[in-house]
Order: sequence, then C-alpha cells, then structure tokens
Amino acid sequence: MRIRILASAIDDLYAGRVFYEKQGEGLGEYFFDTLFSDIDSLALYAGIHPVRFGHYRLLSRRFPYAVYYLLEGDVVVIRRVLDLRRNPLQTKRKLAPVKL
Repeated sequence: MRIRILASAIDDLYAGRVFYEKQGEGLGEYFFDTLFSDIDSLALYAGIHPVRFGHYRLLSRRFPYAVYYLLEGDVVVIRRVLDLRRNPLQTKRKLAPVKL
C-alpha cells in the first residue's frame, strides 16, 4: 500500500510538534518521529482499525493523537491527525467532507 498525507494532516502534525516542543526540548521531534512511525505502519495494517466519523482511526502508541484515514484502492489517504483531548464534536467537524 502507498500512503498519501494530505496538507491538512501535515498541518496537524506540525501544530502538534510545535506544542510538544514548547513542553520540552526535543519532545516535538519525538512526537513527529512517533506519529510518522505510526503512519508508516499503515502500509501493512491499513483497514483493520475501527471506523469513527466515517474514517478509519489509528491511535498513536505514545501520544493522545489519532490518525484518521481513508482507503482509496491501494492508497491510504491520511486526512487528519487530531488530538484526542479535544471535544469529539470538533473532531467530527474537522472530518466532515470538504464543500467546494
């Protein structure tokens, strides 16, 4: 499987990295490495995760974050990487289909 990360997910990862770097030097880089490791695991395990808000949800192993993704043929599309400590309604809004 190939993995495609949308700009919205990259923005989420960057915001998480900035937040954790403010908590302690090097923690932001550890966050980034951990989440990308979780995302890389989708090459083997995509599609086995529970569905929430119409997306598969992979829980991070080390941080309170979830990777929300869709399957499009043989491509895993990462839509968002969101903090699980947020209000679930906010998560639902962020995962709503994009209106053009």
